[in-house]
Amino acid sequence: MLLVSRYIRHMPADISCQQFCKGVTKAISRHYWLRFPKNHMAAHPEERLTASAVIYSRVRREIWLVGDCHCLVGGDYYDNPKPYEQELAEMRAARVRELLAQGYKEADLRQSFDPAREVMIPRMLEVMHNQNITYAVIDGFPIPQRLVPVLTLNFQPWEIVLASDGYPQLAPTLAETEALLDEQRASDPLNIGRFKATKSFVIGNNSFDDRSYIRFSV
Repeated sequence: MLLVSRYIRHMPADISCQQFCKGVTKAISRHYWLRFPKNHMAAHPEERLTASAVIYSRVRREIWLVGDCHCLVGGDYYDNPKPYEQELAEMRAARVRELLAQGYKEADLRQSFDPAREVMIPRMLEVMHNQNITYAVIDGFPIPQRLVPVLTLNFQPWEIVLASDGYPQLAPTLAETEALLDEQRASDPLNIGRFKATKSFVIGNNSFDDRSYIRFSV
């Protein structure tokens, strides 16, 4: 995140999405090659520094969804989920139900170590080899442009919300979006119901994943 943020702060204002993908990839790969053999990082995607970014270009009036992030544009919702995320979440949810049937308590499955996640780890490591093949991430390896949605805005006024996938649902304000997250935590802290995730709400945490939210008008 720090490397990506640093790159964004210094990149040209008129940069294109394609140029951004190439430039941020070069910035991450330069960080690797100072420390790790290139062949090792190519063979072990689970060890790569990996991030997503949703970016608004004021000059180009475009929104770029690089990785699993989402946005609201004039009230319309757009996202770019990992294609295997739901499969992994379903695997974990099935295992949670098995463990509950075996006598585990909900609190047992809301610790920093979630025993239900073990069932999906082999598959998760397997699908990581599809990074920047079937889905886009910022990880120091070339990002296929076809996997990065670009939303182009016309010159009418727009209200935009950009967010990370730590929010299951987006609303027009941060307060409303946090309230939706609180409802999810109260009704299904294991994240195995209507909304399924690869993690639960750990006891003491007010979220199950990282979250970022910004709203602005253009």
